[in-house]
Amino acid sequence: QVQLVESGGGLVQAGGSLRLSCAISGRPYSSHFAGWFRQAPGKEREFVAFIAWGAGWTAYADSVKGRFTISREKSEPTLYLQMDSLKPEDTAVYYCGIRRRGASRIASEYDNWGEGTQVTVSS
Repeated sequence: QVQLVESGGGLVQAGGSLRLSCAISGRPYSSHFAGWFRQAPGKEREFVAFIAWGAGWTAYADSVKGRFTISREKSEPTLYLQMDSLKPEDTAVYYCGIRRRGASRIASEYDNWGEGTQVTVSS
């Protein structure tokens, strides 16, 4: 039912900003959670942030807290990740995902994924 397509990645200098978008083809249920994860070469896919689709409460990885903001638009369902004060360590492929039941910071517990968008932050 739910399909995800990320966009907005690219090359940016350290200290700069990017906004990632994740278009959602099917309207998420209010009980769903939507998250952003990232995967760098040689690393496991790691949690970045999630949002409760209905209620809107959020959680962030410590590494991005205060710099990244997750949000969603319900009317034309879209998940966003506003990334400010970017660091080279943020370089990764960023994926959006949907989990149907409960909040989770574990990638394997998400039910649907996009194909990812590359974010590269230069020193």
